[in-house]
Amino acid sequence: MSVNGTIFGNPIPKRSLKNAEKAFKKYAKKFKFDPMNYPKLTSVPMPQAFDEFGIYKVVKDEPGLENTKPIVANNSIMIGTIRMGFGHYRMALAIASAAKHAGLTPYWLDLMSFPDSAGSKTIQYLENLYNIGSRLSQKLKLFDKWIWEPITSQVAKGLAYTARDRALARLFEPNLRDLPKDIPFISSHPWTGHAAVHAGLKSVVAIIPDNYALAFHLVEGAGHTVQTGSLYMGYRTLRDMGGGEELYHTIPQNDIRYVGHYVDHEIVSNINADCEARLARLRDKKTRRFLLTMGGAGAQAKRFADIAKFCKSAIDSKKLALFINMGDHAGRWAELKYELDCSGIHYTMHTEWESTKAFIEEIRNDGAHGVHIFLHTSFFAAVYTTNLLMRVVDVMITKPSELAFYPVPKLFIQRVGKHEAWGAIHGSEIGDGTLETSSAANLRQALRLLIEEDDLITLYCGNIIRNAQAGMYDGAYHAIEYALERLDQRK
Repeated sequence: MSVNGTIFGNPIPKRSLKNAEKAFKKYAKKFKFDPMNYPKLTSVPMPQAFDEFGIYKVVKDEPGLENTKPIVANNSIMIGTIRMGFGHYRMALAIASAAKHAGLTPYWLDLMSFPDSAGSKTIQYLENLYNIGSRLSQKLKLFDKWIWEPITSQVAKGLAYTARDRALARLFEPNLRDLPKDIPFISSHPWTGHAAVHAGLKSVVAIIPDNYALAFHLVEGAGHTVQTGSLYMGYRTLRDMGGGEELYHTIPQNDIRYVGHYVDHEIVSNINADCEARLARLRDKKTRRFLLTMGGAGAQAKRFADIAKFCKSAIDSKKLALFINMGDHAGRWAELKYELDCSGIHYTMHTEWESTKAFIEEIRNDGAHGVHIFLHTSFFAAVYTTNLLMRVVDVMITKPSELAFYPVPKLFIQRVGKHEAWGAIHGSEIGDGTLETSSAANLRQALRLLIEEDDLITLYCGNIIRNAQAGMYDGAYHAIEYALERLDQRK
């Protein structure tokens, strides 16, 4: 990590460095940061996630804590993430799944797990601001056009933003200070990556989301993985990250790797069977299954209501079954519930994790009808329900977020932030999803085709199978291999 005012050898303007230090001091003062106060760490089985992936959650070692396990570097991998939206968390789950398949013990370090720390309080404060912006962007077109789209595509574009986050990472580093230095560390959010580099870990790999190059995701001192070839070029050259100035230094070749999409082992290993099941439902004229999945910011309740109303006749005639995963957004569910009730759309609620899993397993081979709502208080269940459901549905309806990279036929609705636009472009180009349907007319047209006709779903399933044969969805496996290689190089 640079300490001389440069990032990857490129000088950062003094004003930007000054602003970065100012941001650090602001939050350090606001949340009473003490750099010498850091937790002793241990691990415990992570509720629900331990049963699925054998994940141990890193926690503060306190008297009376039960079922603890010392953190051991050998044959293990540390996954750093943040409960900020669903995308970073979902990538981390993909890594945990691949780690379990590789015979590694996955440890899970969430920077939000230390609520008394200045770092966790800073993250919570910034997340609240982001969520407010996301929701306003879906309600106010002028706000979306003139404020939110520029914020999500330009403000975090330049290296000056990396300098700011590098400074803020000093708030997060104490929560990682007690980790073994030789445990491979995969970061699904740049703040955990910066913190791990600050803490002196030998092998840190930042797995980068989306398909749009933002300096926000850079972690100098770490390796980086990307999911697409175009994004590799964007980050390798630090494209447009100079704030209008030409950059004469790039990311070293050894510090970036194109690995493919980050997808759970359970999904990748069953791609052929799941696509064959979709095609069989088409041939047998079975009820089609659409999955609507809420993003982490909870910004799309109104659009979900519009889709459900449009599909009502198809649902009533058993032509379509609609699954709606609301995540953990009870407030957004209240908004959607009002709309469904007013429209006379009946639904079945699923709120218990074990019964949700049982239902999904039941419909794998049996029929499904009506509208099913999924709402869980557990963050893990809120996110992972979508991963389970996507294997048993015919189409997933989603904004072009991290879900754009999953091997299931996709209908892309309006993005939440301009940085997501290139996820839909990539999905449509590799042929496993639609173009982004940003207008109501585009969306209704696509829905009609996907409900009434067979060709789009058939096309997408065929492309998913071919993409899988090419290794396009193997990014989680390769990210782990990369982290292990870097550790060997540094020993």
